[in-house]
Amino acid sequence: MDLPKLEDLGDLSGRRVLVRCDFNVPVVDGEIVDDLRIRSALPTLRYLLDSGAQVTACSHLGRPMGAPDPAYSMDPVRRRLSELVCDIDLLENLRFDPGETADEPEFVERLVEGHDAYVNDAFGASHRSHASVVGPPRYLPSAAGRLLAREVEVLGGLRATARRPFVGIMGGAKVSDKLGVIDALLDVVDELVVGGGMCFTFLAAQGANVGSSLLEENMIENCAQLLDSGAPIRLPTDITALGPGGQIGDPSAGGEVRQVGTSMPEGWMGLDIGPGTAVEFCDLIGAARTVLWNGPMGVFEDSRFAAGTRTVAEAVAECRGFTVVGGGDSAAAARLFGLNDKMDHVSTGGGAALELIERGDLPGLAALRKA
Repeated sequence: MDLPKLEDLGDLSGRRVLVRCDFNVPVVDGEIVDDLRIRSALPTLRYLLDSGAQVTACSHLGRPMGAPDPAYSMDPVRRRLSELVCDIDLLENLRFDPGETADEPEFVERLVEGHDAYVNDAFGASHRSHASVVGPPRYLPSAAGRLLAREVEVLGGLRATARRPFVGIMGGAKVSDKLGVIDALLDVVDELVVGGGMCFTFLAAQGANVGSSLLEENMIENCAQLLDSGAPIRLPTDITALGPGGQIGDPSAGGEVRQVGTSMPEGWMGLDIGPGTAVEFCDLIGAARTVLWNGPMGVFEDSRFAAGTRTVAEAVAECRGFTVVGGGDSAAAARLFGLNDKMDHVSTGGGAALELIERGDLPGLAALRKA
């Protein structure tokens, strides 16, 4: 994908550059829990500063619904950014103004006023047609930042240049959220292993009784069609389930935890792939030359149901092929288990990563090409 690069902006000495970053980091009690997205922007920011530019960064944080809200102030981000790199001006939360999500021209004009160039380094927001993403390239010479360019290079190249065998790992809650990317992946992967909450809709399509597990009844027919098509989809053969009376995240509430087959007793809730399935999935991952992992295998935040996700994450980390983690909860799981540094590429954008794989383009990328 032919995106303009930082070098295409020419001599930046003395020029004012607006940089759209993705600083949407988790903040608890005014403190940043994970600063990965801030650190990921540093190569772009340092390049601009070293080139003599005056840099203004901007980002959203959370969902303040178009009005100022102290809970979503950029102050914690501003403090951390100043510790990592000097001389960067950071604007207040873009979403404090309704013009951001509405892509209002007046908001864009205020945003770009006084700037000579624009850089998009917010891959995690580039699937949104928001003012700060698609607006500035209409007015300013524009380029992709280092982070954005790398994300596009890796994720955009998976469909065309992946070495084989190519194994996709799909987890998470709902089939409906990922049906498009499943369809896209089935065109290119050699195996697609499915875990997480979405696997129960596939199992139901095979006639299994999924008990009280997460189920999208309106998607059963879609799953049945995929399975009947002969697509290389691997489903769990055993499940770790929670019995009646138990509560997710609260072991003290009771409820038996045990391994069951793919059909569960009434009232039981599947919350992780079982150990047999984990071994089967790991065998496929270990033989792969390319791996894309998006979505956990279970409710890994509850230690009783973390084994499947941990085992798969470890297999991805140990795989000798090229390994990509598609952001979101899978990236959070990799960090929780201390494995993110062992993956070849950990995306900073869950939704953007999936949309790029599915559609081959994003609004923010199209805007840069038209700048």
